[in-house]
Amino acid sequence: MATDVPPTRSVQLVEEPRLLKLKKMFVSKFQSTPKFYARAPGRVNLIGEHIDYCGYSVLPMAIEQDILIAAEPLSTSVLHLANTNPSYVDFSTNPNNIEINQTKPLWHNYFLCGFKGIEDHFNLDNPSGMNCLVEGTIPASSGLSSSSALVCCAGLVTLLANGKTLSKVELAELCTKSERYIGTEGGGMDQSICFLAEKGTAKLIEFNPLRATDVRLPRGVTFVIANSCVEMNKAATSHYNIRVMECRLATKLLAKSKGLDWKAVATLQDVQVALKRSLEEMLTVAEEVLHPEPYSIEEIGEHLGISPKELCAQILSQNTRDVTLFKLYQRAKHVYSEAARVLEFKKICEESPTDAIQALGDLMNQSHASCRDLYECSCPELNQLVDICLQFGAVGSRLTGAGWGGCTVSMVPADKLERFLANVKEAYYKNSDQRLTLEENSLFATNPGGGAMVFLEA
Repeated sequence: MATDVPPTRSVQLVEEPRLLKLKKMFVSKFQSTPKFYARAPGRVNLIGEHIDYCGYSVLPMAIEQDILIAAEPLSTSVLHLANTNPSYVDFSTNPNNIEINQTKPLWHNYFLCGFKGIEDHFNLDNPSGMNCLVEGTIPASSGLSSSSALVCCAGLVTLLANGKTLSKVELAELCTKSERYIGTEGGGMDQSICFLAEKGTAKLIEFNPLRATDVRLPRGVTFVIANSCVEMNKAATSHYNIRVMECRLATKLLAKSKGLDWKAVATLQDVQVALKRSLEEMLTVAEEVLHPEPYSIEEIGEHLGISPKELCAQILSQNTRDVTLFKLYQRAKHVYSEAARVLEFKKICEESPTDAIQALGDLMNQSHASCRDLYECSCPELNQLVDICLQFGAVGSRLTGAGWGGCTVSMVPADKLERFLANVKEAYYKNSDQRLTLEENSLFATNPGGGAMVFLEA
């Protein structure tokens, strides 16, 4: 279990062309040299969608695409942020007066989340100013965690610039909380795998307390990421936070119906633990207690014995208080069934039965169907892409990340990989100019990568 601090590596920049290029751009931009570099990877979630914020384990792996920041601490009270991508404009502010705009989440706001998280955690009266140049290779709004990787990388850079130390676990938990400054009610998977990832293995990430267990993926298959080229920004849209609230409301109704103190119960997992039931039994409980028709605020309030106004103030997040109807039955059914699929996926990887690859593929396919039909976080393009991937040889394929756009992840037999990539490219990307433009970084095989780290120039 990786409880130590993120690793620091001393490197010769001539052997690291990307770092060398970033240094040259930094010098050109700021007329000074970086003191250190930090890297935070993106991730792909193999199974376990929308359940981390319900308390349940997830099964992601880090990918090779990442956020890289060249940084120089300053003695003056100014934070200069620049990006190698010219479409992301420069930003400067006073580090003592950080303001994060939730209404229009621009790229620098994610950096500010990580910065403010460290500042608040250590109660820094006068945090170090910095020059920072950011480079990213994770496609934006693709469901591969580009925003969380930026928050994590910014947190790591700010930690170092202020001479502080935190373990990987502490950093993951801190960055999970600090990303909420931008209004996303996330659960912690992205930040956890970002810091706890290790090369060559996926991870079962468990919460409360946060811990990561190696999951060795089967030989003979490759995981392929395919971008639908439909962008989805979690912080800029309400879909994601509405789902978080629907799970929270389902939690309250299930708890109340079973005689639990609904105010003290926060997640669907809390209900399961309190009732001492299995995940399969919780599916039955959800079916008995909740109805498939959407619930109004008034009906939920009646069940809980509080007024709609109290319900909004006590339970709903600020950006979901204008929502009038909530689907609770469908969301609870997805969460309990998906949580069971994660545990089954890990068990199959551990036990390696003869039909392991087919069994894992079936779980991925079931997961996508649940995301599509019960959680309603897919979109026509993702469904089409999943169908194309299955048609051309994937054993399992599903949306990954929040959904409503972004990427699919497919498990493909290694001996079929080349043909698979060619066929998917032809079927999905070649018939659209927009997709063809984005195609270069949109379809790729990936292996489990390492976690966040620091580079020092030797």
